Amino acid sequence: MLAINTACRSIYLENQALPVPEIAYALEAALKRGVHVVLLVPGEPEEYLALWRQRPERKPFFERLEALSRYEHFTLTGIAGQTQSGSRKYVYVHAKIMLVDDAWATIGSCNLHANSLFGHSEMNAAVWDRDVVRALRCQLLLEHLGQDTEHLDDQMAMQLYQRIAHENAARWAAGDVDWQGLACSLNPAMYGESQAR
Repeated sequence: MLAINTACRSIYLENQALPVPEIAYALEAALKRGVHVVLLVPGEPEEYLALWRQRPERKPFFERLEALSRYEHFTLTGIAGQTQSGSRKYVYVHAKIMLVDDAWATIGSCNLHANSLFGHSEMNAAVWDRDVVRALRCQLLLEHLGQDTEHLDDQMAMQLYQRIAHENAARWAAGDVDWQGLACSLNPAMYGESQAR
């Protein structure tokens, strides 16, 4: 929370779970400050989210995610690799990582859900080293975008991520699976419903 609350330029998140409301509010506050946010989650959500979508008492949880999508510098994304048959299939995201301003990172076992934050035993390492964090960002984005971002600052890299993810989603929707990298934007208003291709 401290890292999100002090972010000035960019937040890159990979997580198996959607943010609990407290974190979603902090991400929205960062977006209001002009911070660019990329949130990478499983493209095919876990089954419990589909059940939550049908329960009125869970509506506020999804409203927080949808509120983030109103900011043009927010991207909800998954990754999809090519199969042996030449089609695309979502890669399940099990990572728990956050990079902030190309200066600070955390990597570990903690998900963004209440159990991890307030109940389970989890462990994360935090790194405050610009060279290490920037190198990690460049390596991750090279894999996800199929493009080197070493020549870009963190905000420009997040903008590139957003553009490529949106282009790939449009191509996939049109039946074209020959696209750059793995990133594919997701619709926050539909996330949790069946998005299988």
